[in-house]
Amino acid sequence: MKGCVQSGPATETFATTHWSVVLAAGGTNTPESRLAWEQLARIYWRPLYGHVRRRGRSHPDAQDLVQAFFERLLEKPVLQQAQRERGRFRTFLLAALDHFLANEHDRATALKRGGGIAFEPLPIANAEADLALEPAAPSTPPERLFDRDWANTVLDQALDQLAAEFVQVGKAESWNNLRPFLFRAPTPGEYETTARQLGLSPALIRKAVSRLRARLRTLARAEVARTVATVEEVEAEFRHLINVIAGG
Repeated sequence: MKGCVQSGPATETFATTHWSVVLAAGGTNTPESRLAWEQLARIYWRPLYGHVRRRGRSHPDAQDLVQAFFERLLEKPVLQQAQRERGRFRTFLLAALDHFLANEHDRATALKRGGGIAFEPLPIANAEADLALEPAAPSTPPERLFDRDWANTVLDQALDQLAAEFVQVGKAESWNNLRPFLFRAPTPGEYETTARQLGLSPALIRKAVSRLRARLRTLARAEVARTVATVEEVEAEFRHLINVIAGG
């Protein structure tokens, strides 16, 4: 991400994609609130799951606990407490999860799955593979690990959207050839090789990569904008995402 995602003007879609999604997700169990929460869960399920696993829970228990946490947020007006003046949604959500895990009643009832949220298949295997690479006693604070998982998930969501845009217009081959340049500079002669593969000039490859990086920035910023309250917070949160991915 470093070197290709930079801060810039907020997107024009900010007004319809930001904090209203958070507030729509809480307090009522309606089709609209379930849809809003499903949008948020795409980003936050994996960081929350990793956080629970790092607290020593088995992966089946962690899956059940996160599912139960989502259900509680949907069924109770917990998210209504996440008012705009309270700060970033990821901070609120992590504190709410810790409170949930500390509550004996919630733990006792967490194994009851089901209810209002129709999740896509959960990426347990991917999450477990990432956790297996971590040291047994990581020195990084849990909050920073949560932010790292959040940032990587936002990036993955943006990449998936970008890939889908290429597939939709029949340019999957172009995506496969250009994607490596999103995160690194080309080696000598690499643009020329890619140009021959795609039947384009090296100059057009350079322009295509530049547009690709810009589009990725736009998509990642739009994901961030769903859960903050102001344009200024979009930029601050986006800069934080860049810093986390860059290892800062």
